[in-house]
Amino acid sequence: MAAPLLAFHKDILEKIHDPSTSELLLLARGLGLRRMVCTLMKIYDSPQNLVVLVNATPEEEAAIGEELGIMGCRKPGLRVVGYEMGKRDRQDLYKKGGLFSVTSRILVVDMLQSDIPIELITGILVLHAERVTALALEAFIVRLYREKNSTGFLKAFSDQPESITSGLSPLRNIMKELHLRIVHIYPRFHEIVKSTLENRKADVIELYQHMTESMQTIHHAIVQCMTMTLSELKRSHGTLELDDLTIENAYFKSFDAVVRRQLDPVWHKVGPRTKQLVGDLSTLRRLLTYLLSYDAFSFYEYLETLIACNTTSTFSGEKRLNQSPWMLTDAANIIFQTAKRRCYTLSKKSANRPDDVTFDDQDGWDALDDIEGCRGQPANKLGKSWIPEGLDPVAEELPKWELLADVLQEVEEEIIRHESFTNIKGSNTVLVMTSSSRASALVSEFLSNMDLDAPKGKRGRRMMEKKLRQYLFWKSKLASQSEGTKSPSCTGVKAKKNAAPTVAGKSMERTTNQSLALRKKEEMKQARGANRRRVRGGAPSATSKPLSDTNSENTAINDGSEDIEVIVAAQNPSSLNDILVGDNDFGLLEQIISGQLQDAFDTQYGLLPSEQTVIVRAYSDDSDDRVLAELQPKFIVMFEPSLEFVRRVEVFKNSHPGLGVRVYFMIYQLSCEEHKYLAALRREKDSFERLIKERGIMLNPVFEEQRPKAADQFIRTISTRLAGGRKELSTQPSQVIVDMREFRSTLPSLLHASGLQVVPATLTIGDYILTPEICIERKSIPDLVSSFNSGRLYTQCELMSVHYKQPILLIEFEENKAFSLELIAETTKSYAKPTAKATFKRDAGPSETDRVPSLQSKIVLLTLQFPRVRIIWSSSPYATTDIFNDLKANNPEPDLSRAIAIGAEEEPDVGAGVNTAAEDLLRCLPGISAKNVKYVMSKVNSVREFCEMTREEIQGILGVEPGNRCWEFMHGIGSMRP
Repeated sequence: MAAPLLAFHKDILEKIHDPSTSELLLLARGLGLRRMVCTLMKIYDSPQNLVVLVNATPEEEAAIGEELGIMGCRKPGLRVVGYEMGKRDRQDLYKKGGLFSVTSRILVVDMLQSDIPIELITGILVLHAERVTALALEAFIVRLYREKNSTGFLKAFSDQPESITSGLSPLRNIMKELHLRIVHIYPRFHEIVKSTLENRKADVIELYQHMTESMQTIHHAIVQCMTMTLSELKRSHGTLELDDLTIENAYFKSFDAVVRRQLDPVWHKVGPRTKQLVGDLSTLRRLLTYLLSYDAFSFYEYLETLIACNTTSTFSGEKRLNQSPWMLTDAANIIFQTAKRRCYTLSKKSANRPDDVTFDDQDGWDALDDIEGCRGQPANKLGKSWIPEGLDPVAEELPKWELLADVLQEVEEEIIRHESFTNIKGSNTVLVMTSSSRASALVSEFLSNMDLDAPKGKRGRRMMEKKLRQYLFWKSKLASQSEGTKSPSCTGVKAKKNAAPTVAGKSMERTTNQSLALRKKEEMKQARGANRRRVRGGAPSATSKPLSDTNSENTAINDGSEDIEVIVAAQNPSSLNDILVGDNDFGLLEQIISGQLQDAFDTQYGLLPSEQTVIVRAYSDDSDDRVLAELQPKFIVMFEPSLEFVRRVEVFKNSHPGLGVRVYFMIYQLSCEEHKYLAALRREKDSFERLIKERGIMLNPVFEEQRPKAADQFIRTISTRLAGGRKELSTQPSQVIVDMREFRSTLPSLLHASGLQVVPATLTIGDYILTPEICIERKSIPDLVSSFNSGRLYTQCELMSVHYKQPILLIEFEENKAFSLELIAETTKSYAKPTAKATFKRDAGPSETDRVPSLQSKIVLLTLQFPRVRIIWSSSPYATTDIFNDLKANNPEPDLSRAIAIGAEEEPDVGAGVNTAAEDLLRCLPGISAKNVKYVMSKVNSVREFCEMTREEIQGILGVEPGNRCWEFMHGIGSMRP
C-alpha cells in the first residue's frame, strides 16, 4: 500500500492536476517528485486517455511502473515502447490508449510518420526538464505536438535547480522551448513544505568524526595541489571569465563540465599543458573522495597507478613528455609517502642495510639500533608466515569503521531495552547508507569480518590482513613481470648481487688484451656502481636535487614503491603461495568435506530475524523512498552525508505517524566531506532564490502558430527569369528526406524549426536528400575521423557519385566550439635549443608525426579520387540549416519512394529467373559491386550489350571514375605493358 500524501504534496497536486493547464514544477530533491508524477499518472489512467511519458531512463521507467502497480494501476499499467517493438505494433498499441513511456527518438519518428495520432494525445509528461534546450529532441516533440494539438496538456518536472541557473534567463528559455507559461517552485524553505516537515522530526544524532593524523596530512596536501593547479590554470588563461573555478566548486562532479564549457571556445588553442591541468583537477577531486571512502591499501594502489601512468605513456610505453605538474611538488611527495606509511613500514634492516653490502660494520649498526630503540624487536609483529621479513604492517583503518561498530553496539542495546514493548511500529532492521556501491561493499566486508573482542581501532584487522594479502600478491606479480623487462640493476637486491660478476665477465672477454691493472680498475668501478649504498633512511642520493627536476622527482617517488617489490621478490616461493591462501580456508574446506556443516545449514544460510539484519545500501534516486517504505527501519545510519536522503527521512517520518526513527549522521570534521555537504546546501538555496527572482521579473513568452495558414505557404519562386520573378503554385511543401539514424543529432529539429518538412526514411545512400539531384552525407568531426580510418567514407562517396548528380559531403562542427581542424595537440612543436645533434636527427628522415597522414591530407585525397563530390563546411547545426535552405531554393522536391529505392538491397526472390552466371560476371568487373549490380542489370539486357557501350554511356550508369575504370578494363587499356 502506498504511503499517504503529505500536506505540501496535496497542495502541489491541487495546482497541477487540471488537464486544461500546462505548467513546470521545480521541486527540491528528496521531497518525493516521483510520487507526484505517479499520482498524476494514476489520475489520468484511462483507456479514453493517451498520456505519454518522455525523457525517462530505463531505471525510472521500471520504478514508475512498479510504483503505479502498488497504487493499483496494473491493467495494463505503464507500457514501455522500445526499439524492439515494430511499427505496426506501436500503431495498434497507441490506439488502445492508456499510459505510455516512449523514448524521444521513437516518439519523434512516430509523430512525423503519423503513427501516433497527435490530435488524440491527452497530454505529455516531460521528466528532467532542466535538460531541455533548443537542440534537444524534447523541444522538437513539443513543436510537433503543438502544431496539431493545442488543447492537450504538457507538464514538465525537474528537481535539479542548480542546472537552471547558468546562462541568460535559463528558466525563460526552458519554458519557451516547452511552450509553458506557468511555473511552480517548491524549495525546502517553502512555507508549506517547512511547516509540514517540522511537525514530526526524526531523532537525529550527529557524529563528527576526526580524521587520523595521516589522513589530515594527505587531505591538506591534496587541497594544496588543487589550489596550485587552479591558480596555474587561471594564470595561463587570464582573458577568460574563470571566476567560477574555486576550490568549493571543485568538490562537485559538475566542475569538470564547467571548466570544459569555459574553455571550449579556445580549446583548439590551448596546449597540452592546459589540458593536463584540466585532467589533474578531476584526478585530485577523486583523490579527496577516495581518501575518505577507500581503505589504506586501495588508496595507495590507486596512487601507484597514477605514478605509473604519469611517468609512462599509455600507448607507446615511453616516458611521457607532459607530466602532471602537481606530482612534481612537495605536497605530492607528502601524499605518496604518508599514504605508504598508512599501509606498512620497512624495518631498518631491510630499508637501510641491503644484502649486497658487506657487514664489516655490524657492531656499528647494532649500536645505532640500540640508540633508536629498535634492536631485538621482531620484524613480523603479527606473526604471520606469509608476511615478508622486514615489512611491518600498519594497516590503518578508517576512523568511521570504529564509529560504526560503536553505533551498532548502541543500536543492539536499544533493541534489547525495548523488547518488552510489543506495540512499537517499524522493524529492527538497521539500514546503513553509503555514497557508492564500492563503499557499500567495503562496509559490508568490514561488518562481516569485524572482531568484537579486538581493542578499539583494531576491529577491522582481519579484513585489513586480507587487503594486505591482495596487495602483496599484486606486488609479487609485478616483481615477477619486471624481472624479464628491467635491467639487472633495477630488479632487486639479488639481481644487483649477480649483476656485477656478469657484467664484469663480459667486460673481461672484451678486454683480454688489456693489462691486469686496467681490468682490476674496471671491475672495482663496476662493483661500486652495482653495490652503491643508500644513506640512512632509505632515500636515494638523487633526492638531494631540486624538486623541479622531473627525473629526480620520479626516482624519489618510485623508490618508495620498489622497496616492497624487492622484499617480496626475495621471499621463498612457498611463502608467496601462502599469500593467496587464508588462515581458515583449509579448516573450512575440511569441514565441508567431512559434512560437519550440514547440521549448521540453517545457522549459516537460514533466514535472519530483523534485529540481526543490517542492510548496507548506496544512495540512489527516488527509489530510496520505496526502500524506506518497505523496510520501515527504526535505525538508520548515514555513513556518509547526503542532502537528498535527509529529506527523504523527513518525508518518511511524516508519512508514517507513530513510527520512531533514529538517524545517526556521520561526517568527517573539517574535511572535504563536510565542506561539500555545506556547499551543496548553499548552492541549492542560492539556485532557488535566483529562480524565484527570475520568475518575478520574467516576461511570459507569446507563442504563435508554427505553420502560417496563409496561401503563401505553398507558393514559392520557381525562377527569377520567369516573368520577372512571378510566383507559381506548388502542390508540395518544402521537404527534406532524413535518414532514421540522423535523429540522434540535433539537425532534424532545427530543420523543422526553420520551416522545412522533415520526412523520416531508411536510406541506403546519404543522410539527407534535398532535391532529386542533391544527396548529402553529414559528418561530425569524430565521425569523419572514424569514417576515414575504417574506409566507410570512400564507399559512401562512391555510391553517392553513382546515383546522384550533386553528391555533397557536409562537415559539421559543434556549436560554441572551434571552427578549425588544426589542433595544437596534433602539431608537435619543439622549444628546445637547436643543436647539431637535433638537426642531424631531423634531417635523417621523416618523424613519426610526418609519416601519419593528417585529416586535411585525407580530405585532399578524397577530392582527387571523387572530383564530383562537393565539400561543405558548417560551423554549427544552425549554419547547416541556412545552407540547406539555400540549396533547396529554386529546386524541385525529392521523391520519397525513389530515395528509398536507390541503393537498397532487393529481396532474394526478386532476381528469380535471372541468368546468375551473367550476374556473377558483372560483379567481377571493376566499378560494379553488390550495391549497384541490380541497377546495372536494369539498364542493359545482356553482358554483350554492356560491353559494346561507349565510355560515356558506361559513365552515365556507373559514374565518372567507376565507369572509366570499367571501360578501360573491358577494352584492355589499363593492362600491364612490358
